[in-house]
Amino acid sequence: MAFEDLKVRIRMILEKATHQPEDLHELQETLREELATMRGEGLPVPEDLLELEKALEERLKVTRG
Repeated sequence: MAFEDLKVRIRMILEKATHQPEDLHELQETLREELATMRGEGLPVPEDLLELEKALEERLKVTRG
C-alpha cells in the first residue's frame, strides 16, 4: 500500500474520532492496524500518530475505570 494511501486512511480515522468520539475503541484498533501496516512496509511512523495512539490508550483507560 502506498504511503499516500495510508495517510488518507489515517486522516479519515482522525475525522471520525472528531465527529464520533463514542467510537474511540474502534478507532483505536483501526489506528493500531494502520500503524502496524506502516511498520510492516518499512515506512516511517510519524511521531504525532504515536502520540495519538498513546493518548487514546490513556483516555480509554480512564473511561474503563
